[in-house]
Amino acid sequence: MSARGRTGDDQDDTEGPPDGGLTTGDVARRLGVAPTTVRTWDRRYGLGPKTRTGGRHRRWTPADVAKLDRMCALTATGLPPAEAARLARGAEPAEARSARAAGPGPAPSRRRSKAGNGLRLGNVRQECRGVARAALRLDAAALDDLLLAAIDEHGLVAAWTEVVVPTLQAVGRKWETSGEKYVEVEHFLSWHVSGALRQAAPRTVPDRPGSTVMLACTPGETHTLPLEVLSAALTERGVPVRMFGGALPVDPLLAAVRRTGPAAVGLWAQSRATASRPLAQHVAAMEWGVRGARRSPAVLTLGPGWAGQTVAGLARPPGLAEAVAALAPDAP
Repeated sequence: MSARGRTGDDQDDTEGPPDGGLTTGDVARRLGVAPTTVRTWDRRYGLGPKTRTGGRHRRWTPADVAKLDRMCALTATGLPPAEAARLARGAEPAEARSARAAGPGPAPSRRRSKAGNGLRLGNVRQECRGVARAALRLDAAALDDLLLAAIDEHGLVAAWTEVVVPTLQAVGRKWETSGEKYVEVEHFLSWHVSGALRQAAPRTVPDRPGSTVMLACTPGETHTLPLEVLSAALTERGVPVRMFGGALPVDPLLAAVRRTGPAAVGLWAQSRATASRPLAQHVAAMEWGVRGARRSPAVLTLGPGWAGQTVAGLARPPGLAEAVAALAPDAP
């Protein structure tokens, strides 16, 4: 980048704890947004810090961060950024100023209704709140940054279990109680989680006879994201995986088992309507190889759809970590 492109507002650091305040990178991590978002809010809406080193590098005080935190909360409710910035700077409507001047008491009804538009996350990792805010804002760049950072810091399994799942569940609860209002947020978040998994996962492991794991959703099942996480986690541990995704019809599924000759087959069902006990039993009974040394796959029934539909002799890991342990027992 040219020297001109790194002057003025664009020249701030994300390194080390500086004297006199937090760096933009520190602030972004605390709020769960991308550093570029913080800089944009400074340039476009005047939410920048009062302190700069040498007039160039941003240094954020607790008061500065409080304004940005309010900006995050307001935009997460769907408020336009310009209006959210006006409120975050303290230019509130007259009725809001009057209510605050009256002293402690219940928040005005207008503020309660907006706060109710947020996601109820409960006691979760701080990263969940940042991911939720980015998803509600439909902020693609920030969401990608946060998801990849969570995977890098915690690993695929923990990032999925402790960051992504609680956020997806909160979004699901929200649209269930709000009609179709938040369906776009769930789709948006799921798409970016899928992309982050593909970006973070290592290259596909070469096939090894007798070691391949085949993963597929049952016929009619379209929820592929949990299988994508499992595929990435197994690949990370050096297990060769053949992933067939959503709603694989019966005949192609059986043909894939014969052609792959897998050591194990994971069948995902999100709902009881798509969990087929006869199909799981049929796959478990399949054989291949020369007479006297024929092999059959281990079959794992994965997902909540199998609850209450236990198939005798087949494993049903309760979660991602257990599925990984069952399919990659020798992995570090």
